[in-house]
Amino acid sequence: MGEQGRSRVAEAPSRSLEVEGTLPTVRVRSPGWHPLIFKKMVIGPEPGPRPSDGDLVRVVDRDGVPLGFGLWNGKSQIPVRLIVRGERPPGSEFWEGRIDEAVSLRRETLGLDSVSDAYRLVHAEGDGLSGLVVDRFGEVLSAEVFSLGIYQRIGPLMDRLREKAGASAYRVHVDHRIAQAEEFSGRPVATEGAPEKVEIREHGVRYRVRFEGGHKTGFFCDQRDNRKELARYCQGRSVLDVCCYSGGFGLSALVNGGAKEVSAVDLDEKAVAMARENANLNQVRMNLVHADAFGYMRQMGVNRRRFGVVVLDPPKLIGSRREMDEGRKKYLDLNTLAMGLVEPGGLLLTCSCSGLLPVEEFSGILRSAGRRAGRSARLLAMTGAAPDHPVGLEAPEGAYLKAAWLVLGEESKRDQGEDS
Repeated sequence: MGEQGRSRVAEAPSRSLEVEGTLPTVRVRSPGWHPLIFKKMVIGPEPGPRPSDGDLVRVVDRDGVPLGFGLWNGKSQIPVRLIVRGERPPGSEFWEGRIDEAVSLRRETLGLDSVSDAYRLVHAEGDGLSGLVVDRFGEVLSAEVFSLGIYQRIGPLMDRLREKAGASAYRVHVDHRIAQAEEFSGRPVATEGAPEKVEIREHGVRYRVRFEGGHKTGFFCDQRDNRKELARYCQGRSVLDVCCYSGGFGLSALVNGGAKEVSAVDLDEKAVAMARENANLNQVRMNLVHADAFGYMRQMGVNRRRFGVVVLDPPKLIGSRREMDEGRKKYLDLNTLAMGLVEPGGLLLTCSCSGLLPVEEFSGILRSAGRRAGRSARLLAMTGAAPDHPVGLEAPEGAYLKAAWLVLGEESKRDQGEDS
C-alpha cells in the first residue's frame, strides 16, 4: 500500500513507439543470436539516413542479410540492442505485445499475486525488452533503465505497463554509471503523486521499500524464493546476515524460521536504518551493526564467535571485465572469513550477483575458500533468482544470481598450499 511522502514530478520522455519514417541501416559482423551487439562487432551505418542516438535501426550482417531491428547508440559500448529478429519493423503493437506477455507470465503463469505484492515485472533480455527492468511494489512500478533508446520511449512503455498491471504510479531510475556509459542525462522520472516509500508483504514478512536512496529499484525481488527457503534452516539457531541491506534474510529467519537471534551487518548506514525500520514493522528484534563486512567478520573470528547460519550476500563485486581479478579476490576473502564463522553442521548461504562470474568459477572460489579456512563443505544446492527473472537462452548472463547452500564440517588445519 502507498504511504505518505510524495516526490517532485519529472515528465517522462515520450518518443513514439511507432516506426518513424525510413529506418537507418546498420551493418554488423555476424553477432550470433545474442541481443547485445558490442562496438567491436559493428561495421557502421550504411549509406542513406544516418541514425541518431536512440533511433530504431534496421540491422544487417556483413553480407547485407537482414538480421532484425534494434536501438542505436553510437556513443555506447553496446551500439545496438537487438529488439526483434526478422524483416518486420517493431511498431507500437509489438512493444505493447511484449509488455502484455511479461505481465501475463507473472500474473497468470507464475501466479505471483498470491505470493507477494512485490516481484519483477520486466526482466530486460529475458522478456525481450533489452535495457529495461521493472519491479512491482504494490501499486507502484519501479523501473531501472540501461539504454538511451528505452529511456527516450519510457513514457509510453510505462503507461502501457501501468495500465496492463493495474498499478497507480511509477518511478524510473537511471544509475549514474549507466548514464555516463550511454552518455545521456537520465534524470529520474516519476508520475504525479508517486510515493517515495511503500509497504509490501512477502511470505508473511512486511517490508518498507524506499525509492529515494535505495539500491537498484528499491528492493531485491530476485532473492524472494531464497529468503523463503532459508527459514527452513533457522529454527533455534543464531543467524548472521552479512551485507544485509534492508534485512530481508534476517527477517525471514526470525518471522518464518524461528531463529533464536539474528545479527545483521551492512556498511551502508541507510541500509541499516531501513533494516531497523523493517524489524520494528514486524515487531521483532535484530542486532543491527553498521560495519564493514571484512572487518566485522575478522573480529568475530578473533572472538571465536560461531553461528548456526551465516548469510553472505554482497553487492556486485565485478561490474566489468577490468574488475575481474579484484572481484575474485574479494569473493575469496569474504567467503574464507564467512566459513570460519559457521559452527560445525551449520549452514552458509553465500551469493554472487556478478553476472560476469560464471557459476563454475564461483564454485571454484568456494573450494579455495574452504581450503584457506580449514573447513570441509558439502553443497546442498546452487540456486538463482526467482522465476520472475527469466533468462533468454541467447543471453545466459541474465542468470546473474548464484546462491550456494553449503553445510560446513569440522574445523581442521588450514591449507597453506595452492588456493586453486
